[in-house]
Amino acid sequence: MRPIRTISVFPTLLTLGNLACGFFAIVVASRVDKPIKPIPADILLDSTNVMISGWLIFLAMIFDGLDGYVARLSNTASDFGAQLDSLSDVVTFGVAPGFLLVKMCPQATYLHNHAMWVIAAVYAACAALRLARFNVETGDEDEHLQFSGLPSPAAAAAIAGFAIMFFTLRNADAPLKDFRGVIDTVLQSILPYFGIFVALLMVSRIPYPHVANQIFRGQKTFAHVVAVVFALMTIMLIRGYSIPIIFSAFVFYGPTRFAWQKWMNRKEKEEPMF
Repeated sequence: MRPIRTISVFPTLLTLGNLACGFFAIVVASRVDKPIKPIPADILLDSTNVMISGWLIFLAMIFDGLDGYVARLSNTASDFGAQLDSLSDVVTFGVAPGFLLVKMCPQATYLHNHAMWVIAAVYAACAALRLARFNVETGDEDEHLQFSGLPSPAAAAAIAGFAIMFFTLRNADAPLKDFRGVIDTVLQSILPYFGIFVALLMVSRIPYPHVANQIFRGQKTFAHVVAVVFALMTIMLIRGYSIPIIFSAFVFYGPTRFAWQKWMNRKEKEEPMF
């Protein structure tokens, strides 16, 4: 065993910031009490803690993106940093979203308590498997323009986005206040199945694009920059609803595109040759 003699300080601190955000996301979500009775749809729930937990996961995504970038920029990337990054990701993008999924769906947790915790455990296990596979299969020469399976940060963002949406819906001044009870109940019924679907996509072989690299890497046209600015502005204006919609769309983009390509390839093979 060869001992480690030097460690890159700044990238390591960024990675530990990712881990700290995941840890505190779990701590904050744990403040939500276990439901002891059915909750009527018209009762406004205090979702401040689940909202904070969701934003902590998004903050961790920033740390997760910066640590690798800083390490490559300073030419200090190492196996130690890669392993520490994956260990942090297991907590932040595996355990924390699974725990948050249980806490932000009180009705589903009350009706199916054991099933919800099993789903959370399966989600965390799939995230760990996905990260371990990524470490083994990814080399230094890879350009990271495409992922095999849904990336764990995107999967976590899809779950955390709904925590922010629940806070918006359960606010007294919500834009959709006339329908928020129905929407809230429907989402709580769907989200456990969505969590299973996301977990399976993480360990699948369905290709997903590396959105950040494809949008920001290299030189782009002026129209591309303008489109990115307006997209970011739209997200900030209606962030309570736009964030879960955008990341859910990304989740479904992979299997939809994969199924479409399979169908088109089969159709081309079945067409008669003249």
